[in-house]
Amino acid sequence: MATMTIRNIPDDVYRLLKVRAALNDRSAEAEVRAMIQSATTSEGGIDEGEALLAIGRQVGLTDAEHALFARDKSAPRKTSLP
Repeated sequence: MATMTIRNIPDDVYRLLKVRAALNDRSAEAEVRAMIQSATTSEGGIDEGEALLAIGRQVGLTDAEHALFARDKSAPRKTSLP
């Protein structure tokens, strides 16, 4: 798994994050992970495949080129990089 450091969080934002974490019975770090996951999944935010297809449409890819990016949504996703 990746590690990320976030600097310069305003004090009032951090306090609100701690309150939100406490309300959800999580640490601030776990709360941030949950927020990021929610914002980047199809339930709470974007679908990576759909986002790539949208970018492709904006730059004028052909249908054949779009097909290269299409994926079987029933198949498990691989998240590891080479």
